[in-house]
Amino acid sequence: MDQGSHQQPELRVYLHVWLWLFVLSVLSYLVDLSGLEGILKWGLITLLMLLKAGLIVAFFMHMAWERLSIIYTVLLPPAALLFLAVLMALEANYTLSSRLTFFTG
Repeated sequence: MDQGSHQQPELRVYLHVWLWLFVLSVLSYLVDLSGLEGILKWGLITLLMLLKAGLIVAFFMHMAWERLSIIYTVLLPPAALLFLAVLMALEANYTLSSRLTFFTG
């Protein structure tokens, strides 16, 4: 197999990604220590976590250099599961309130 057929990104790219991961981790810890409470705190931490996971998948798992069909194969199933989990979480409050209404009254 020809050595020139597969291109590796430069080491500089990995160092930039590592720096961004470090910055995002520091921001995550600062949000945790900031005194924020509730949905804002957990929303920011989740957003920073998803950004870090995206960087790891894109660069360290080499998904940024893959064909689009492979990217869809890897990313669409977790996205569908996340969407269904959000739907279940949104429906949970309605289900609880209707059960409390019908079974306690």
